[in-house]
Amino acid sequence: MGVRRSAVVVVALSLSMATPAIGAGRPTGIACPAQITVAAKCFTGKDSSGAYYAIAVPEMWNGSLVMHSHGGPDLTVGSDPERSIDDLGRWAVMVREGYAWAGSAYRRGGYGARMAAEDTENLRKLFVSTFGRPRTTFVHGQSWGGNVAAKVAEIYRGYDGVLLTNGVLAGGSRGYDYRLDLRVVYQYYCGNHPRPTEPQYPLWMGVRKDSTLTSAGLSARLQECTGFESRPSERTAAQQRNLDDILAVTRIPERALESHLRFATFTFRDIVHNRLGGRNPFDNRTIRYTGSHDDAALNAGVERFSANPSAARDRSFDSDPTGAVSIPTLTLHAIDDPTAFVQHESAYRASRQGAGTADKLVQTFTTERDHSGLSNSEYAAAISALAQWVRTGSKPTAAGIADACPAFDATYGTGCFYDSGYVPADYAMRVYPRPGGTHWPALSAAREWVLRHVPGVGIDA
Repeated sequence: MGVRRSAVVVVALSLSMATPAIGAGRPTGIACPAQITVAAKCFTGKDSSGAYYAIAVPEMWNGSLVMHSHGGPDLTVGSDPERSIDDLGRWAVMVREGYAWAGSAYRRGGYGARMAAEDTENLRKLFVSTFGRPRTTFVHGQSWGGNVAAKVAEIYRGYDGVLLTNGVLAGGSRGYDYRLDLRVVYQYYCGNHPRPTEPQYPLWMGVRKDSTLTSAGLSARLQECTGFESRPSERTAAQQRNLDDILAVTRIPERALESHLRFATFTFRDIVHNRLGGRNPFDNRTIRYTGSHDDAALNAGVERFSANPSAARDRSFDSDPTGAVSIPTLTLHAIDDPTAFVQHESAYRASRQGAGTADKLVQTFTTERDHSGLSNSEYAAAISALAQWVRTGSKPTAAGIADACPAFDATYGTGCFYDSGYVPADYAMRVYPRPGGTHWPALSAAREWVLRHVPGVGIDA
């Protein structure tokens, strides 16, 4: 659709350009993913920080670049050479719309929003040194990548607009609280993670650093306790009650329970042991859990702990949005996203309001139920609306974007599912707030500036 619109300006490509200033040699040409159905040239490489990347430039390039920040975080030790290529195929819609696209796989797996933001910025510089400076540059983040992209927009210049889709926008210090609650509530009811016969550890670790527990093993324990993989008629009464209580108290949808428990196990291990040196960033000492068949017993028996102040500070500095974004920002979020609850958008709007930048934010919502991907027609409508906003200075509306979507759907045929009147509830309606947890942003721009100049603050890169 992009190459047929009258607004497209074709930019000639010259591949005989100077060696990139960043990276070990020039990008290497590769076959484009099959999802890219327009004439384009695709490249891959590895930058000087060790991050693999993928780049695509359509033959009918409109002169604009979309920098992509992927979700996760993946838990690979090093950079995954396939990740950015897979993402290029997944968001081929951007290339089909006439945009150049570049995505970093980041220098390593594991948590680290500022690290991932730096790798995204490094790739932007590499693109400029190789292909020239784009007319406009956008940063797009999906899932946890939404958190990363929000940090990119706060930290670095050189970007003209921000697109955040199904983003984890409550940030690191509050965006994982519901998984912490799941971790302790699950153990209260199930008592098998760890089992009484296994070495014990505080649950904020997720799991012991040297544990050999696998995802399959964790699923087996979840099935043992709740029968989540069984039909309701095949569950024991105890399993059904455990499942009902866990879901009611944590407010996590049943279809995503296993996924969230994996995060609360293996991602927590990465955060605590690999990034924070064994320090605890989590806190539930004041939380009164509700919704079970016996709240008094639950609250008396659930494990409690207080965060290590330096660990909480370092995690907040790494990933909490300050809201200090001065460029147009558009968000797109599935109302029934089971992973990054739609209330993340309420948190982000509150952060932008707290920072005085809400006038540069437009939020849109769809009736979809997926987290990892939305309709290509909606992605195309979103990037078009954002580009027009940047180009003209005219702020779009959610209704206007919804009205424009069917024209893109004529090409992609994946549907338009906007609900222009939807307003998500406050974040505290979905996630138990900690002390101060209803004040946004969680990290002010002034506090971030101070911490930026304190040696040793942040998480291990």
